[in-house]
Amino acid sequence: MKVLVVLGTRPEAIKLAPVIYELRKHEDKDEDRGITTKVCVTGQHRELLRPFLELFRIEPDWDLGLMEPDQTPTSLAAQALQALEPVLERERPDWVLVQGDTTTALAAALAAFYAKIPIGHVEAGLRSEDKYNPFPEEVNRRLISYLADLHFAPTERARENLLREGIPEEKIYVTGNTVIDALHMILRRLPPLELEELGIELRDGQKLVLVTCHRRESFGPDLESVCRALRQLVERNPELVIAYPVHLNPHVRGPVWRFLGRVPQVHLLEPLDYLTFLRLMERSYLILTDSGGIQEEAPALDKPVLVLRRRTERPEVLETGAARLIGTATEAIVTETERLLRDPEEYNKMAQAENPYGDGHAAERIVRILLEHKVIA
Repeated sequence: MKVLVVLGTRPEAIKLAPVIYELRKHEDKDEDRGITTKVCVTGQHRELLRPFLELFRIEPDWDLGLMEPDQTPTSLAAQALQALEPVLERERPDWVLVQGDTTTALAAALAAFYAKIPIGHVEAGLRSEDKYNPFPEEVNRRLISYLADLHFAPTERARENLLREGIPEEKIYVTGNTVIDALHMILRRLPPLELEELGIELRDGQKLVLVTCHRRESFGPDLESVCRALRQLVERNPELVIAYPVHLNPHVRGPVWRFLGRVPQVHLLEPLDYLTFLRLMERSYLILTDSGGIQEEAPALDKPVLVLRRRTERPEVLETGAARLIGTATEAIVTETERLLRDPEEYNKMAQAENPYGDGHAAERIVRILLEHKVIA
């Protein structure tokens, strides 16, 4: 069996790396059970993607190099569809694997559908129930669900979403989330982070808050509101230090540097490699983010998460209490952050909440299921 894994962004690399590792364990086996694995990178996030491929020792068989400055989803989707067609013709895989909800994942699923090649969707079934939030991811993942032949749902809630939309029960498998697999792979060898490596000095009694905010729907007034909140927080709380790795997108870098570039206690960092970012997560007291992946990773590290979004497609983390959805209004961000800074009981309740995303064996389940479905009827 030949499997083509298509990815284009940093989150895809992180979440598909354990699957690629597991697939490659089955290489050089007997013909009836063996797997040939090919990796195709679109380059949707070229600068951010390469360090993660190197970290996980993944050398792509195909690199389409599609990234352009200030690229729109429309232009990327069009280029990816056109570029993937000859790859599929050349490789003729038995399965195409995509992950999540990126434009790369949608284009690869659509290209595979046009070529009549079965599609496996890793992290299937996430829903926010608002097609513009997150944008364009919510519609991307819904469309992939109608193209896919096997759906690897990270949680029971995701499975229920798919069933409600008419996806056949026998095509859905609850596997856990592969991001937990990736965390376990890294944490086994993770050295402690010295904050001085990042130019951050944390004195006795100070607390480090990690911030990421970069999603497309946050551009403009919402991101400015977040920046105002961060500025107010450090002005009101001298014990607070903020670390903010700033996305390369100019729609993020411009306002963040304008509002926070000269604010004491706020450290604006360049994008971090995954190892350093995980170590920074471990050193942080709590996390403010609009990232979907961090909502999954932080509970595995016992870090409370305040979600800077109006909706999340990961309601499980809200239900267990490991995260709280607070939006982007300045007042709400200040109030909820200060609650966790000043109320140990509230903090411990979130830090000790159950992690709903699995046991670190999702990739093994996915590969086992693929081996059981070598032929799609």
